[in-house]
Amino acid sequence: MTDDRLLEVRDLEVEFTTRDGVVRALNGVSYGVDAGETLAVLGESGSGKSVTAQAIMGILDMPPGRITGGEIIFQGRDLLRLSGEERRRIRGPKMAMIFQDALSSLNPVLSVGYQLGEMFRVHRGASRKEATARAVELMERVRIPAAKDRVNDYPHEFSGGMRQRIMIAMALALEPDLIIADEPTTALDVTVQAQVMDLLADLQREYRMGLILITHDLGVVADTADRIAVMYAGRIVENAPVKELYAAPAHPYTKGLLDSIPRLDQKGGQLYAIRGLPPNLLHVPGGCPFHPRCPRVRDRCRTDLPPLYAVSEQAADGAADATGERAEAVSADPAQDEIARVPELGARSSACHYWKETVDDARRT
Repeated sequence: MTDDRLLEVRDLEVEFTTRDGVVRALNGVSYGVDAGETLAVLGESGSGKSVTAQAIMGILDMPPGRITGGEIIFQGRDLLRLSGEERRRIRGPKMAMIFQDALSSLNPVLSVGYQLGEMFRVHRGASRKEATARAVELMERVRIPAAKDRVNDYPHEFSGGMRQRIMIAMALALEPDLIIADEPTTALDVTVQAQVMDLLADLQREYRMGLILITHDLGVVADTADRIAVMYAGRIVENAPVKELYAAPAHPYTKGLLDSIPRLDQKGGQLYAIRGLPPNLLHVPGGCPFHPRCPRVRDRCRTDLPPLYAVSEQAADGAADATGERAEAVSADPAQDEIARVPELGARSSACHYWKETVDDARRT
């Protein structure tokens, strides 16, 4: 773990008990975030992005949810070993979350100033007058006009973009080291999306916070993220620096997401869509979960669950590299093959047996 590493999620597993059976929502999710870094977590709805965030924050509904394995290391402490009271003391001062639906997240019968000030009353012991003054400062910091006049207004009296700024202010109130933004631009128009993302980026630089940005919109993160983790069916299927991932994705699912972005040079053409639907997590297909939708599926994909392979740039460039060879065929020595597969946390990786071919195809197009 680096000196700047704020958070490490290691092999996290979460399941939900339902009437129809046990849903394995997360299957060995691992990623890390450094101070001042932005990690974008991408994937279709139901891939496990928000469940991972809720597990990190300690707000997962249990039951029906249950964390069955893994570790969540935050500033050197495993959060899963802490008591509920210890977790509560971390939420707010050390880590905070921006929820995707500001209107439903804010209490409709309390003024925004009261809700912002509550952070200071509960965690800092501030008086009501002091808390209101701090609420005005926060509203001004997130660029809400006439903050002094609007501090006693209610959530429904603000526009969608202004409500989202209030949610950002609430998350920033106690200057946490880590913020998790769960689709913060959902339902906002394009211009407001850009304003919200610019605001988050400015505040992150000011406070040197770690930021986990959860979204399904690749366009939103292109200029914001440092690294991207792509999730599918409760697993990380690719982890890469943002520029490398956009230039040459190493997983067919990632390539499908990128191909789905409308392009100005293809005006009048048919928009690309990944065929089929994400799997039912009660009945995940054997082998690679993406194989029923994958355009390059092979027999091995239907039987062997791919681990996270360390993506080697030398192998991708066609050099004689053992890791690259194993990406195409199983080693004669399974133990050695497993060693070659395991990447360092944060290193570029892909859960595809044929990642090398995917990278090569992307570079040729």
